[in-house]
Amino acid sequence: MVMSVVVALHQRISEELRRRIFAGELAVGDPVPSEARLAADFGASRGTVRQALAGLRAEGLVGGGRGRPPVVRSAVASQPFATFLSFTAWARGLGRTPGQRTIEVARRGAGEAAADALDLAPGDPVVEVLRLRLLDGRPAMVERSTFVDDVGRLLLAADLDAGSIYAHLTDAGVDLAEARHMFDAVAADAGDAALLEVAPGAPLLRERRRATDRGGRALELGDDRYRPDLVTFTIENARTPGPAALAGWRTPAPPAGGPP
Repeated sequence: MVMSVVVALHQRISEELRRRIFAGELAVGDPVPSEARLAADFGASRGTVRQALAGLRAEGLVGGGRGRPPVVRSAVASQPFATFLSFTAWARGLGRTPGQRTIEVARRGAGEAAADALDLAPGDPVVEVLRLRLLDGRPAMVERSTFVDDVGRLLLAADLDAGSIYAHLTDAGVDLAEARHMFDAVAADAGDAALLEVAPGAPLLRERRRATDRGGRALELGDDRYRPDLVTFTIENARTPGPAALAGWRTPAPPAGGPP
């Protein structure tokens, strides 16, 4: 018996564009072929092409939209996860003590990167949050979040030092259903170094996050930077039909002489 796998047309289009980006055929800054060209090349409708491009925008590979022509934004592959956890829930689940100190909550116009990720126009209002996250009283992570305006407004009068932002938003009825996470390493700039009590230039583990509701509407763009001596990540893969799952955060084994 011969078995075949049917791949949706929008997935075929996104896979081909992804291949071109990773192969260097489409470089960062290059325009993506027009909707009309892609529709003709693949025998697809404009709606199918837009669905393919929306997926690439969600991955951070393609920018544009809202009347702006799509362009290549990144050539870095991202690792999707099936679930996401809040820092507070994770720490409490391990029996550790989470904490936070809010540095800034501000409503301002979206920059180009945030506008691309959140399907907004540059300058549209967003709410930005900057917090220092603590683990057992020690600085562990600098958290930067940009929320679409109607979601972010729910935080303007909230006590963000009281606990999880996600828990507060969920209790307020916000449908934070899915997230895509991308990980890399960055050097600590002067501001992050001061907050995390590390030397400027020290390596940090960065997690960039785009959270959506069940309908695919973008709600948050996150940029979190961790001290790798306090927090690392574990990813478990299984050879099953389902996607890879995020096993969760873990802390390195405490050094001799006591916990970190």
